[in-house]
Amino acid sequence: MSENLEDYKRYLEMEEKSAATIDKYLRDCRAFFAYLGDRPISKEETIGYKEYISGRYAAASVNSMLIALNGFLRFIGKADCCVKLLKIQRQMFCREEKELTQAEYKRLVKAAEGTRLSFVMQAICGTGIRVSELQYITVEAVKEGKAVVHCKNKTRVIFIPAHLQKLLRQYIKKSGVQAGPVFVSRTGKPLHRDNIWRDMKALCARAGVPPEKVFPHNLRHLFARMFYRIDKDIVRLADLLGHASINTTRIYMVETGRQHLACLERIQKALMT
Repeated sequence: MSENLEDYKRYLEMEEKSAATIDKYLRDCRAFFAYLGDRPISKEETIGYKEYISGRYAAASVNSMLIALNGFLRFIGKADCCVKLLKIQRQMFCREEKELTQAEYKRLVKAAEGTRLSFVMQAICGTGIRVSELQYITVEAVKEGKAVVHCKNKTRVIFIPAHLQKLLRQYIKKSGVQAGPVFVSRTGKPLHRDNIWRDMKALCARAGVPPEKVFPHNLRHLFARMFYRIDKDIVRLADLLGHASINTTRIYMVETGRQHLACLERIQKALMT
């Protein structure tokens, strides 16, 4: 199967999938092979795998894994072994225990003060970029006040606010980076998402923030909620985030049950006055 995976990887590259997407698809396929063992691929096995992961992951994660697997199965000529995705009812509320609040973000930044991670978190949360797009925050972009991001066959311009520019200039001077990506590893390569994820998890206890809330993509969600709270323009927000569909952006806007209840209380109070 390793040979098939290499061919599949080249196919995904020719389809111009992002490096992060390719890594995820291959990781999901390897998880299926680990489950499969020495048994041959069959519809019964893929159904069994679907049931297996359904008991271990959230429905959205299961569907994400199945999309990757179905793509591989079609690639190797086994489309008859593909399985249907789980049906997910659109949620009215997000899980409060998963939502990173503004106060918790501030505690994370303070706990990481002076470190590279502090600047990384502020760069993501201050612009709304994906962690895979962090490489486009370059020395040149900081000087110009905007970054040109190329992702998923789309190009968009991300503005860097003056306050963030000032912070990043401080980091550039401190780190000695002369050109190219601002945030690089010891070998000079752009930081990988795994490094950022690991560093953020290590920060949880010191910041007093639950680990389940602390991961790079949650910074992007916080940016989206803050932007919409101020601007109220979901179309503009979709463009900023690089979403092809506003339906994707709406997922970022889902409120907690507590926020919805507070809104209902205000409505009730207005009706009675």
